[in-house]
Amino acid sequence: MPSVAIQNLGCKVNQYESERIADSFESLGFELRDFREPADVYVINSCSVTADADKKSRQTVSRACRQNPEAKVVLTGCFAQLALDTHEAVPGAALLVPNDEKMRTASHVLAAFPELLPYSSSLGSSVLNYEGGAMFPESAPGGLIDPRSLLPKPAALHRTRATLKVQDGCEYFCSFCSIAYTRNKMASRPLADVLNEARRMADSGVREIVVTGVCVGAYGPETGSGGARLVDVLTQVADIEGIERVRLSSVQPVEVPDEMIDAIAAHPCIAPHLHLSAQSGDDTTLRAMNRPYTSGYFAEKAARLREAIPNIGLTTDLIVGFPGETEEHFENTLAFARSMRFARTHVFRYSPRQRTAAADLIDDVPPAEKERRHRLLTAVCTEAQNAFVAAQIGQVVGVLAESRGKAEGWLAGYTGNYTRVHFPSSQALRGRIVPVLLTEATPEGEAIGTPVTDLPDSSK
Repeated sequence: MPSVAIQNLGCKVNQYESERIADSFESLGFELRDFREPADVYVINSCSVTADADKKSRQTVSRACRQNPEAKVVLTGCFAQLALDTHEAVPGAALLVPNDEKMRTASHVLAAFPELLPYSSSLGSSVLNYEGGAMFPESAPGGLIDPRSLLPKPAALHRTRATLKVQDGCEYFCSFCSIAYTRNKMASRPLADVLNEARRMADSGVREIVVTGVCVGAYGPETGSGGARLVDVLTQVADIEGIERVRLSSVQPVEVPDEMIDAIAAHPCIAPHLHLSAQSGDDTTLRAMNRPYTSGYFAEKAARLREAIPNIGLTTDLIVGFPGETEEHFENTLAFARSMRFARTHVFRYSPRQRTAAADLIDDVPPAEKERRHRLLTAVCTEAQNAFVAAQIGQVVGVLAESRGKAEGWLAGYTGNYTRVHFPSSQALRGRIVPVLLTEATPEGEAIGTPVTDLPDSSK
């Protein structure tokens, strides 16, 4: 039996796709192994959102080669797509699979290395010849075998929280981001397919589903949803028996209509949490980034959300050191971060990405200055996160117990508004949403709590 090890790098979409890739290999007779173990095939689902992500992708390829010099090292994902588009060599990678073929990685591996084929030639031929092309089909055309269709259940087995990809592709062309080039085919998954997979997830023990996509806010009839809107996905997945919480991944403020806000406020199973991608709090910088909103628009959307959903957690991303960002522009972003009081913020230093509009601009903020701005903005955002957690002390909230907590005999997990909580508990509660009284805020922006017997209806 040949073996395969899969390493996921990057976003929740990549996480979902890596799970599907693992499923397809396992269905074809491969033994799944940990990436740290020797394997016949190493698959790396790469990221290219920053220069650091590119570097990590190359390093992961090199690591796989060192672990087993005889292994076939396969690279897919956004860094692989960028390398294919720019004809960049990736030392150590025996095969690069483009993004729009990612879900057929196993087929590409068997086509390139037929000596690994573990099944009969007839099965192998069907798998290898499948040219389905579409991003979300549940079965292959013409009687051919799509590896995904061999699975009785979705990939998130043995997990209590799982990602569910409903959309692919981006057409925003933000000037700092290469994703619109590496994932340039827009597609929305039909609602019936989404609900079928969500039901299978519920049957396998999943209690929280994270609805995700490359640009999930673009989900809709225009790109193949069959008439459904994103709010329909959230509410109908949340209505599935066994699903106790549905969370939406990153969206832009222009992609959050009032009907979505109302649905989050009204439905007891839709998590009161949105990751609203900001990137900057300065309007000049936002225009240069080609972002479709102003800081004022963002603030108004946040105010509307907090008015409708008082316990909502708003998280975000912010970039420092974008080309042309002056000290005044940076101070505007600092003031914006203070006023927004984000529950959590990912702060990035700008790095040029190939093929993007910003790559043609002069990278005029020195590395030392980027580091200084990163440090100052991180401090402001950390203070806001700590304040957000501290304001919840004394409340009873639902925590999905997912992992070991801060000490032996403790569990940890997230609330609906994405606060991480540690509490003493039996391992028997793992996988359940546990009512917890928050008693203490930690310096790391997390909370300590004590399990209680009853969960108020107002808690999500």
